[in-house]
Amino acid sequence: MLLRTMSILTLVFSFIFVSCSPKHSEIVLSKFGDREIKMEEFEKVYAKNAGSLEQAKKDSLSKLKSFLDLYTNFQMKLRDSEVRGYQNDPNLINELNDYKKKVGTTYILEKQLVEPALKKYYERRKLEFRVSYIMIKPDSNAGAAKKLADDILARIKKGENYETLCAKYSQDKFTKDKGGDIYYVTAGLLPPVFEDAIYSTPVGSVYPYVLDTRWGYYILKVTDKKDRIPQIRASHIMVAFTNAAGVADTLAAKQKIDSIAAMIKAGKSFKELAAKYSADPGSKENGGDLGFFERRRMIPEFDEAAFKLNVGEVSPVIKTQFGFHIIKVTDKKPYPDFESDKENLKTIYKQAKYNADYENFLDSLKKKFNYTVNKDAVIKVTTKNDSAKVVPGLLESDFVKSIKGLTLFTLNNKNYSADSVLSIVVNSSEYNNRLVDTLLIKQVLKKTSDDLALSEEAMNYDKENPEFAALMEDYKNGIYIFKLQDEEVWGKIAVDSTKLMSYYEKTKSNYVMPDRVSFEEITVAGDSLKTVVNDLLKSGENFDSVAVKYSEKKGENGKAFAWALTDVSTNDLSKAAAKIDKIGDFVSIPYDGGYSVVKLTAKEKTRLKTFEEAKAEVSGAYQEVEGKRLENEYLKQLNTIYKPVFNYENLEKAYKAE
Repeated sequence: MLLRTMSILTLVFSFIFVSCSPKHSEIVLSKFGDREIKMEEFEKVYAKNAGSLEQAKKDSLSKLKSFLDLYTNFQMKLRDSEVRGYQNDPNLINELNDYKKKVGTTYILEKQLVEPALKKYYERRKLEFRVSYIMIKPDSNAGAAKKLADDILARIKKGENYETLCAKYSQDKFTKDKGGDIYYVTAGLLPPVFEDAIYSTPVGSVYPYVLDTRWGYYILKVTDKKDRIPQIRASHIMVAFTNAAGVADTLAAKQKIDSIAAMIKAGKSFKELAAKYSADPGSKENGGDLGFFERRRMIPEFDEAAFKLNVGEVSPVIKTQFGFHIIKVTDKKPYPDFESDKENLKTIYKQAKYNADYENFLDSLKKKFNYTVNKDAVIKVTTKNDSAKVVPGLLESDFVKSIKGLTLFTLNNKNYSADSVLSIVVNSSEYNNRLVDTLLIKQVLKKTSDDLALSEEAMNYDKENPEFAALMEDYKNGIYIFKLQDEEVWGKIAVDSTKLMSYYEKTKSNYVMPDRVSFEEITVAGDSLKTVVNDLLKSGENFDSVAVKYSEKKGENGKAFAWALTDVSTNDLSKAAAKIDKIGDFVSIPYDGGYSVVKLTAKEKTRLKTFEEAKAEVSGAYQEVEGKRLENEYLKQLNTIYKPVFNYENLEKAYKAE
């Protein structure tokens, strides 16, 4: 009975213990004052510091412990910054807001504009479409051109043949007799209006609306769709239509290419046959290799045949405007992952669509912030102006004084006056000496309102985007810590000659001047000149005189190049000079593709540096030591105030959530 009771009690206590155990994320690792650093926060910060979650999981307990100490100190400093009221410091607030505006505008454009567009391009470019179009050019009677296009589309919808109507009506002379075919395309190759229509049209169908563009009116048809192969590598053998005498002989060319095809089928080397028979001088020396290429880089007949082949396959004989060809595909590139293709996608997007998207995005922001222009004010500004120009004295002119305070536009419930807008104009070189007229005001309103709308969005973006909020929090913490370090450490380090001399006397053994040599150098290019120079010097000719005549590297007044006292380990020249026993003796060594003749002029053995020689090093070392001392004193103060407690044993559970 007693055993049964004990078992029940054990189960009860086990249940109570498990029930009272905190969740993994809530495990407390350290605390100071009323602040607790819990597992979730620590794991996130440590993984970021380690470079990745995978690396964080591999790190030792000692590394985790060291980081917990540092992070707790960091958080105590941030708490101290709050107590000191940094959050209300106007200079810090302005610095943070300036950073938020500058970084925020870039961040917003990247996250809301660029990244979504790149991902869309990435997915779209996995496919390619074969497309045809009927084009009706705009004319002086635009209504007639549009009506004709609408009529053609209506006839197609009723069942008339697309290709027949294309041949009759299309005004693109290059495609009308080919059913309007423009071959295979993928995202980024055509203007967005075409691209969006293509990607929304099923194969074999005609886009249900006439495309109204600045180039004319288009009726699109999608004739094929397939998975896109980014690039293939191919080799070819070409036989030109003309013979060696330059006379066209298509029959002979066909017989020759057919005989080559037969040899390939019989097992002959494609590479060797290309080198022997191909008429393409650009590739025959490489066995016909054309390297990697994308769709549309070759003429359509060649392109279509090549992209149908698998790796290792050889095409039948094909005919192009250049002659007859046999193609062999030797490699294919797979579709790249997003990250490796990102820069290429950015280039495509910037060229094809970014500017339009940017303008649309700015328009949406201005609508969001209720942007309105005071048209009456614009009229007043331009009518009051009596040929005023954008010059340095414009803001002090009677013209600007007469419009001071006049609201020119409103954005996010903030009024912007005409004089404040003109101050922007004066401070921008792009408007120099321009007349303050309607065109100028229109341009300035556009640019100013665009910039302000982006700034307004940036100032509130941390409330919408957690990643940006974290970025701003990191920057805020950084400037707070910087100010704390300045007040408690760097600003308290007093450096004067007396303190530096005292520190030097205690640590002078740390400042050592190495073995040094000074020498002169004559440089020559070849063996023969080296021999001439050596013979002259051995015969007693003056070193500088020989240098003036023969040295490629000149010193002052064309004399031998002089090296001041130099560490013997600096280069091969100093090493060679150090091996010379007697001042004035010389040695010749190979150097820098030629020869150098080195004459020793002085030697100095290793010694302690004087205070003046070591002063810069002493100052740096002294400030480092003082900085560490003041940092430790500051941390002692924080420890006294906040009395941190560490639960190091809980670190064993880090990154081991069940």
